[in-house]
Amino acid sequence: MRNVIKRLAAATALTAAATIANAETQGVSDDEIVIGSVNDLSGIFAAVGVPATKGANVVFDRVNAEGGVHGRKIRFVVEDNGYQMPRAMQGYNKLLNRDKVFAMLQSLGTPMNVAGFKLLDPKGIPNVAPLTAARQMLQEPMDNKFTSFSTYFDQSRVGVKYLAEKFGGQKVCTMYLPTDFGEEILEGSKAGAEEAGIAFAAETTHKPDETDFVGSLSKLKEEGCNIVTMALGVRQAITVVGTAKKMGLADMKFLGTSASFLTVVAQVPGGVTDGFYAAASWQDLWARADEPAPAAFIEEYKAATGEDPVGFSMLGYSAAEMMVKALEAAGPDLTHESFIAAMESLDYQDELVGNHISYGPDDHQGADSVYVSVVEDGAWKIVYEE
Repeated sequence: MRNVIKRLAAATALTAAATIANAETQGVSDDEIVIGSVNDLSGIFAAVGVPATKGANVVFDRVNAEGGVHGRKIRFVVEDNGYQMPRAMQGYNKLLNRDKVFAMLQSLGTPMNVAGFKLLDPKGIPNVAPLTAARQMLQEPMDNKFTSFSTYFDQSRVGVKYLAEKFGGQKVCTMYLPTDFGEEILEGSKAGAEEAGIAFAAETTHKPDETDFVGSLSKLKEEGCNIVTMALGVRQAITVVGTAKKMGLADMKFLGTSASFLTVVAQVPGGVTDGFYAAASWQDLWARADEPAPAAFIEEYKAATGEDPVGFSMLGYSAAEMMVKALEAAGPDLTHESFIAAMESLDYQDELVGNHISYGPDDHQGADSVYVSVVEDGAWKIVYEE
């Protein structure tokens, strides 16, 4: 009888401990997990943030309809930063202090994420798959930070080396927003030029709302730039490439990073962006539309939203799937510690994005491969992989 009583007491103690742990873990209740995101739904990177958010919601809606994760539904709360710092900080404060989020997913913008860390880190809130590939996303303390893909630095570095070898370019230049995002791509471009044994010749800085690039392109022409890397908004990158064609700058090869690797960029009417290069860490969705995983995603996304997906719809879906995998692996007694351990245990082939994702205690970057693609006839085509 004593043994039975002891076992009952132990079981009761474990249950109580789990209940207390959940009660003390922000954003976790018996029936809900709150996930937050500070994204761009109306600013210069809305073409990234809007489809990524829709892709994530397709996953969370399906998972919730099937009963959630360990009996808990996922509530995904997204705040629009408009790619403006004051709005971003308002969003972080709301999510952390009013919504009491358990973790952040797909927050967009390098400077916005960096500023947000000052609020996230003291609470130990995990920041997962941010929509920025800056190296600062894994700054110390690193234990609560997880990125999905290669960095802007490496994307720029690899892309510049490829273009230098392919076309014999001798001078590299960069057009960029003077932010952490722009500085990362500038540094990667300089590193790529150094590794290729060519010169970095010039740089031009731009405002987020700038639309006229004739003067800057004229300056880069005078500097003899053959390869021009860009860290600009989506519409700005399109405008630059189109303006260069009107100016007859056929010898300039333009290179973007994952921030420019969008379906909408490839599909600009009239072939405006044909010949534009982008270095990213995943493969284009529509180039693989007949493969099983992309085909299944396209079908599910269209059924859920009534729209055709784009590349960042796929990224949002993939990030949400990764979040669910980690929540499942963390078990029913969900805490930040169990979630971080679960993230560090992930190791799988993501057939949808075409990359292998793996983490470990000393490795919080999911993948490090770089694919260089070019726009041909309104579609992205891979030309190099490293």
